Amino acid sequence: MKLQNMFGVVLWSDSAAQKAVIWCEDQGDLAFYTPGDGSIHDAPSLDAGDLIQFDMSIQKNVRKATNPQLLMQSHSPDLPEKLRQEGQAASTPAAPEWANSKPAAVVELSSYFRQPQPQKLACNG
Repeated sequence: MKLQNMFGVVLWSDSAAQKAVIWCEDQGDLAFYTPGDGSIHDAPSLDAGDLIQFDMSIQKNVRKATNPQLLMQSHSPDLPEKLRQEGQAASTPAAPEWANSKPAAVVELSSYFRQPQPQKLACNG
């Protein structure tokens, strides 16, 4: 079992069961996290929209996340709703070719990884 280091955004979580579904940076299949999956430390509390880094492995064709590290809490709290809206827009019947309908926008995960630029502070002394 080969581990791959990955970044992702939590799409869904159950705090009571400490489970989460994660959208991965490589735009592949979603990863699933449960603390019983071999975590080496206490798991952080994960909420939808949290930006995390984790180890990913594939077990029986399912991506499993282990050892999640919270990088930024509430980084993209609106992401699950945006994806839900885009999915609904994509599942509506296609307009005829002659209609100038706009295709559903693609939500790129990479745009959610842009971290705020560090602020420079002046020190006197």
